[in-house]
Amino acid sequence: MDVTTLRAKLDAAHYIYDESLVTTLLVALQLGRPLLIEGAAGVGKTEIAKVMAAALDRELVRLQCYEGLDESKALYEWNYQKQLLSIQAHMGAKTPDELTKSLFSDEYLLERPLLRSIRSEEPVVLLIDEIDKADEEFEAFLLELLSEMQVTIPEIGTIHARTVPFVVLTSNRTRPLSEALRRRCAYLYIQYPDLEKEVAIIQARRPNVNERLAVQVARAVQALRDNQAILKKPSIAETLDWVAALEALGLSDLTAEAAERTKGFVLKNSEDWAAMAGQPEGHRHCGGCGEGQ
Repeated sequence: MDVTTLRAKLDAAHYIYDESLVTTLLVALQLGRPLLIEGAAGVGKTEIAKVMAAALDRELVRLQCYEGLDESKALYEWNYQKQLLSIQAHMGAKTPDELTKSLFSDEYLLERPLLRSIRSEEPVVLLIDEIDKADEEFEAFLLELLSEMQVTIPEIGTIHARTVPFVVLTSNRTRPLSEALRRRCAYLYIQYPDLEKEVAIIQARRPNVNERLAVQVARAVQALRDNQAILKKPSIAETLDWVAALEALGLSDLTAEAAERTKGFVLKNSEDWAAMAGQPEGHRHCGGCGEGQ
């Protein structure tokens, strides 16, 4: 894939990008390097993996990270019920050594996202989402996969990748990641879009949106993100949800009343509702968006 083709694929997916992002995606793909994307929650990190899966016409395999995630949930697990049934069925027909060896084979192996992604017959896009939420031990466990495209299962041995997945790791920076992991990855840092880009995103994803409304919502969201009292900054997805809610009500202006009626689509806790209501007059609901349009 060349840069022109990749741009066309991103355009077809209605993804708004800059040249730095396109270059990083293309080179990481060509070199077979994992891509680490950092940024605040809601800036669109996960969306990049989804868009790349569509652009490459590949399956998206997702591993959602969380505290306590281990190999049995991320890599593989043995089908214990099937093993027990096999023991009962072959107890007298096989020696203990033969029976033990047969129990730890592909027939009884349950693939989890990491193993599935490297054993796939066709290349996939592997999304390791919010790696910063996993423990440092799990992060260290990933290094073999990221550097060698292989994993080790004690009962079987080393399994090499049949196909090389395009690996995307995302992080909200809730904890520092190790230098060892960073060295193995290409890197992108994504911030919330500026006003112009957010309007472009709204228009790309909601092509029939009233232009005045798109600008008003984008300005309102920018004002909410700038408000230090807002605990959970609105994501790009919530910007789009807000526009959709307003359109569903047949509204073409983000008035104070409209913002009050639909605030549950952009702010998701009571503290932020109170902070929204407490913005200065003229910026309270839509950042002064209704003026001069």
